[in-house]
Amino acid sequence: MSDSDLPAAPPALSVDDLVVAYGSRTAVAGIHLRIERGEIFGLLGPNGAGKTSTLSAIEGLLVPRSGRVLVDGVDARHDPLEAKARLGVQLQSSSFQPELSIEQLARLFGGLYGVRLTRGRIADDLRAIGLDEEAGKRFKQLSGGQQQRLALYIATIHDPRVLLLDEPTAGLDPQSRRALWRRIEALRAAGSSILLTTHSMEEAQAVCDRVAIIDHGALLTEGTPTDLIAKHRDDPRVLEVAHGDVTLEDVFIGLTGSEIRD
Repeated sequence: MSDSDLPAAPPALSVDDLVVAYGSRTAVAGIHLRIERGEIFGLLGPNGAGKTSTLSAIEGLLVPRSGRVLVDGVDARHDPLEAKARLGVQLQSSSFQPELSIEQLARLFGGLYGVRLTRGRIADDLRAIGLDEEAGKRFKQLSGGQQQRLALYIATIHDPRVLLLDEPTAGLDPQSRRALWRRIEALRAAGSSILLTTHSMEEAQAVCDRVAIIDHGALLTEGTPTDLIAKHRDDPRVLEVAHGDVTLEDVFIGLTGSEIRD
């Protein structure tokens, strides 16, 4: 059998006609997403657009009203344990046990995932993310950037096929943000596929292969950052908010509105 006769591998993540509702309020209104293998995909939207609800449904933290989620080809509703085993998740705010040290947290979560971690491997892993000198520190003693780097390490300790990151660089200084971008790109190079939410258009352009903009639970547009600028550069809503050459931020504001969201 030739390579062309082999069945094509499924996308890393498929979201089909996903509907999430809280009582009478619809938070996600039938969106479709495809994240290809080895891709960094950005989900952009204002506060309340449905980003976190979408991630929560993919993670299995809430049951969608309808739709289907496939993680590495595994149906998350029919086989939730297998789907979750293929996922790594870093939430916007990490709430690890504050009194445990970095090394203790690594051992704890390694055990939860069934990953045997030797002291040597932990030391190598922490050295790779610049935390080797902090291995004995308690989580609460770490800076914000150090906590985010640790959270990303914990999320990938079991080598997940798909990684979900909810605003991974929120609140970080520029140096810490760039360091986390390099780590995300290294994870992609090692074989992970990544879906991240962000409010930073700079971040979306710097690290994402493709992005989707959603608002009020609906997908408004999707493509590479460059393609979206080209696609919407003549939209009157975008031109109204642009200052000079049209940017991805202009496209975002033009499509979702200028009003401030709480």
